[in-house]
Amino acid sequence: MTAPRPSRVEGPAVGDTPRAVDGVELELLYRNEKHALVRFFTRYRASREDAQDLAQETFLRLSRAELESSGRLLRPAAYLRRIARNLLLDRSKAARRHHVEAHVSSDDVPLAAIDEERRLEARDSLARLEAAIRRLKPRTREIFLAHHLEGLSYADIAARTGMSVSGVEKQMGRAFDQIHRLTGLP
Repeated sequence: MTAPRPSRVEGPAVGDTPRAVDGVELELLYRNEKHALVRFFTRYRASREDAQDLAQETFLRLSRAELESSGRLLRPAAYLRRIARNLLLDRSKAARRHHVEAHVSSDDVPLAAIDEERRLEARDSLARLEAAIRRLKPRTREIFLAHHLEGLSYADIAARTGMSVSGVEKQMGRAFDQIHRLTGLP
């Protein structure tokens, strides 16, 4: 059994006290609460830029609520925090919707049919490549495998074998030429 999801709560911030949030008070509230809101949003995994945007949206909604309400805000800071929580809920719901919409069932994905001919050609090419590598001279084979299997650079191979870098390059060129000639592979 899953726990019920929290619903949007409109805080008890609208009342009939004589003070309203006017422009000066809103600016003061912005200065006092903006950094706390940004920290609040970043705590819930919002990036710094997203947290800044969410804080801006919070204050925008507060100013709209003041313009639309007939009463006056009792505790604007508390109302501001409630708006911030609601923004996080909205964001979470939107992310869930996006995740559900973006999900593709594995049954809906067409699987590539196994192309037996291509598989056999690949196996044949690999066998020819192995045979060609076995036919290389021992030193050329050692250099070729050190570069391709061990991932060593030409300079590292030169240091390991006591050859110059240009000597390693020549050996690699010979290996490629012979493999290409024997296999027909590029």
